[in-house]
Amino acid sequence: MGFCLMKVVTTPMCQEILRLAGVQDFEVTKHPDSADADIAVVLSETDTKMESVKIKLNTFSQIMDSIKRVSNIFGTEPLIGDISELEFKEDASADHAVKNEELNRKIKVKVHSNFLREVVEDMGFSIVSDHEDYLVYPDYMVDELVDEVSTMGDRAVEIPSHKSAPINPVERAQLRYNILEKRLCMKL
Repeated sequence: MGFCLMKVVTTPMCQEILRLAGVQDFEVTKHPDSADADIAVVLSETDTKMESVKIKLNTFSQIMDSIKRVSNIFGTEPLIGDISELEFKEDASADHAVKNEELNRKIKVKVHSNFLREVVEDMGFSIVSDHEDYLVYPDYMVDELVDEVSTMGDRAVEIPSHKSAPINPVERAQLRYNILEKRLCMKL
């Protein structure tokens, strides 16, 4: 397909995936359509006019799948040392979910946002629309959820969104998993 000769552009949120996938030559910009490039690697919810590879980076398995996909598309070799560490985190996350699946499934969580829903589901919690044990929401929704957050008290869990979390998707996922584990797993 000749992707290796193409000009590649990505957003700041996705640049670490290209690096981990072994792609060495790419441009980083917040506005891929304004770049002089042939193809963009962007988050799945990003609209672009150019040909693009859309990836998801909310869970460890999504991050691994995205690295492998980008590597396959561009014909590159992933950076083994960094990938091994990520595979360990993905395995540890899966092991934790399996070990705690029965306990986690009993915890009912109301989630406000699709990206957090994926993380909460990955951790094995039951997602409900009412009669929840916990409320999980992104920081950017705090103003519109004031009453709900107030009612839930310390059972309301605010999670940093893209703008207030590390730009590195692995660090961002680790932060979110840790917050959820500390707040949800330790209470019931």
